[in-house]
Parts: sequence; C-alpha cells; structure tokens
Amino acid sequence: MTSEIENESKITEENNVTKIKDLVPKMSNIAATFKVISIGEPREVASRHTFELHRVADATVGDETGTVKVPLWNDSINEMKIGKTYKLENGFTGLFRGNLQLKIGKQSTVTEAESEIETVNNEVDMSAENHQPSRDRGYYQPRRKSRGYGGYRPYSGRDRDRYSRHDKSGRRRW
Repeated sequence: MTSEIENESKITEENNVTKIKDLVPKMSNIAATFKVISIGEPREVASRHTFELHRVADATVGDETGTVKVPLWNDSINEMKIGKTYKLENGFTGLFRGNLQLKIGKQSTVTEAESEIETVNNEVDMSAENHQPSRDRGYYQPRRKSRGYGGYRPYSGRDRDRYSRHDKSGRRRW
C-alpha cells in the first residue's frame, strides 16, 4: 500500500515540472529542470541599498521546449557547469529590460537532476521576446479640476439660484 502511494507522489512531482516555453512574467514557486547551455562573462554591479559589489553572469539554460536566461549571482557562477542538467525548486520569473528571466531566489534550491536532458530547443528563446506591456492602455479621461476644499462636484442646474451671479463655466462669482 505504501509503495503505491510513493509511486503516485513521484508521478505528481514529475508532472509539476514547468517547461521553459510555458514561462510567463510574474510566475512564482516554479519547479523546472534545465540544461546549462552557456554562461556569460561575469560583471560587477553595486547593490542599490548597501553599495556592496556583486558579481553577476547571465547563463542561458534550456530544455526540449526552449531556452531562457538565468542571472547567476556571486558563488552560483562557479557552481553551475556548462552541459550539466539541474533541477530548480521554488524559482520565479521576472523581467529585466523587458526580457523574461528565470530567477533563483534565496528560498530556491538548485540540485543536479537524476535524468539528463539530451536535446535543447534553441529555436524558441523566451528571453528574446519582449514581454513589456505596451504603454497604450486605452483612453482615460483627464483628471477633473477640484474646486478648492470642496472637491469636484459635477454641475447641476439646481446649484444656481436667480440671486447669485455665475460666469460662463458655471462657477459662482461674488
């Protein structure tokens, strides 16, 4: 009985693996298996908050469905080897300059996978597509001007009485 439950849990764990072509921006809790194709030259960047220097390199990883870029920080640059297959748990996706990236966070774990990925589909590059939303979001009416402390009140005819004077825009003149 317990062996059947263990077999079912292994099957469901394998089915929860996200393929590279299915990645979209703002995904979280991603489980993916990928093969490292290339690792770019490390560059140094300064932290915005602490102004510490960090090393960053962009790795291109992929599976049989496509490829995507993964930023590697500090020690993880030396830990990943080209041609090896890794399994990522609890990863997430984000945009950098409008391009999709698969990111490894503090809570993420990367381990070597048991099964090797033989072929990688280099034709579908998810990082090359521009995922930036367009600026044209439709027509919005301009903001209405407030009328002092009272805020904006749309004009209604009953605001006028015959004893007060109003200008052409409907505002009361004293």
